[in-house]
Amino acid sequence: MTGDPKAAARAIDAIRRGWPIRIAGDGGAICLLAIETADEERLAGFDAAGMAGVLLSAERAATLKLANQRDAATPAVPVLIGRAPWLDLPGAVALADPSADLSNPFKGPYQSAPLAAGEAANAALALARLAGVLPAFFLLPEGPAEVSLAAADVAAIEDAGQLRIVTRARLPIEGAEQAEIVAFRGPADAAEHVALLIGAPTGQPPIVRLHSECLTGDAFGSLKCDCGPQLDEGLRAIAASGWGILLYLRQEGRGIGLVNKLRAYALQDQGFDTLEANRRLGFAEDARDFGVAARMLALLNQDRIRLLTNNPEKVAGLARAGIEVIERLPLALPANPHNQAYLGIKRDKAGHFL
Repeated sequence: MTGDPKAAARAIDAIRRGWPIRIAGDGGAICLLAIETADEERLAGFDAAGMAGVLLSAERAATLKLANQRDAATPAVPVLIGRAPWLDLPGAVALADPSADLSNPFKGPYQSAPLAAGEAANAALALARLAGVLPAFFLLPEGPAEVSLAAADVAAIEDAGQLRIVTRARLPIEGAEQAEIVAFRGPADAAEHVALLIGAPTGQPPIVRLHSECLTGDAFGSLKCDCGPQLDEGLRAIAASGWGILLYLRQEGRGIGLVNKLRAYALQDQGFDTLEANRRLGFAEDARDFGVAARMLALLNQDRIRLLTNNPEKVAGLARAGIEVIERLPLALPANPHNQAYLGIKRDKAGHFL
């Protein structure tokens, strides 16, 4: 894949610091300033004339009821909101952040505008997700930029084929003293995925569990999800089988990052379910890339596995990346009063086998 992942890494750092970036792609180039990390001084430096529009994801635009406008009517295509006199920084923050949607009326009306640089706009929204910020930017066709990159650079940083094994060590754990931990890293992505190999290879396909990082569940024992119990049961089941692998994927919050996951929690407290909360934030319902897991398995020389999961998308995602799942093993756990509705949403809306 062409593209420079290190350029994308520099752009992610710039977004987190509140610096403007420039992205070029098919259809042209755009200059952007992330709304979440902007302030009045940075916005004035980026857009002294007050002409910058607001770039939003299609999911967020649909939440704002903009899909009936011609330039915002195509699903999965970013939406550009034209600048209006009342669209100042606080107004842009209100467009980007759904936390106050139910309590603060929007000034509006907002008018979508044509967006020629679609590839660059999609790359910008992907960078926002990777940076862990809200997917919303001030946008100018030309403007100042601390970092310039191509849309292909963003695709390169997400290329799972870049992952490599960087180290491995013996790691006896509770319930499985014969275990080894293997660390994986890409050339630019700061996320470090790990695999825990439990037991000794038997010549048969191993039991494999894909576990996406969940700080609140794995470390703090959150009752809002079932991640902590799933991790524990996955390790127990692999150890009981005598040979298997747990992949610990750094894809917090279904790929939207820790801070945005906590924002989704706050929206759930307002009555939205977990999938609705992700969409209101402007993200896909599930932004994880299971190609990462497939690459890890390939580097471990495992292309035929027995997968411990209730999620059919994990089976499909691995299959698309060349890993044969010869058997799906269910992971049955009891609900609690705090996650019963969450588990029902996974079953009824996401198609999990529960």
